[in-house]
Amino acid sequence: MRRQRKSNLPEQEHAAQARTQPIIEAARRHFFSHGFRGVTMDDLAAELGISKKTLYAHFPSKTALLEAVLADKFASVRKELERITREHAHDFPAALHELLAGTLRELDEIKPPFVRDMRQKAPHIFKTVERRRAEMIERSFGKLFIEGQRTGMVRKDIPAKFMIEVLLGAVQAIVNPAKIQELGLTPKIGFSSIIKIVLEGALTAKGRKI
Repeated sequence: MRRQRKSNLPEQEHAAQARTQPIIEAARRHFFSHGFRGVTMDDLAAELGISKKTLYAHFPSKTALLEAVLADKFASVRKELERITREHAHDFPAALHELLAGTLRELDEIKPPFVRDMRQKAPHIFKTVERRRAEMIERSFGKLFIEGQRTGMVRKDIPAKFMIEVLLGAVQAIVNPAKIQELGLTPKIGFSSIIKIVLEGALTAKGRKI
């Protein structure tokens, strides 16, 4: 009987990731800080010490690189939020503090030039951002509100699912490139302000005290 050959696909994927991750990290720094409109593929290739041909072999366009940067961002945020909800599954005050602090740290990376470019040059990509953001908020804060109700720190007269829908609706209405620019906010300030308003109505007196 012929011995079945083991697939080396995981090793190939790991090697491919090792080659592309430095590109994604460099693009992430520049895109989020300065916007992606003014950052050229020539600039990135020169900084990384590779040819533009090599860069385009991994990412055929700047749009493809932008999508990879956003995927990398969401992966790091999801990993952090999952760690927090896992480590503080039955500690509402600690989970709330860590979730808010972690979310705001991640949002602080995104500066106004990136928001401007998303509005002007990539509104179609922001639709994907909205969908993935909603999934993470629903998963992380949904568990948090349910735990808060169990411990008497979140109101029980309003369903947790309804409170999450209010939070999602406010985030979608406010934390988007057009409205953020109109109001002169950053994503970090916009999200933190929404959270304060939602929590003011969601927490019980016990929850506010703690």
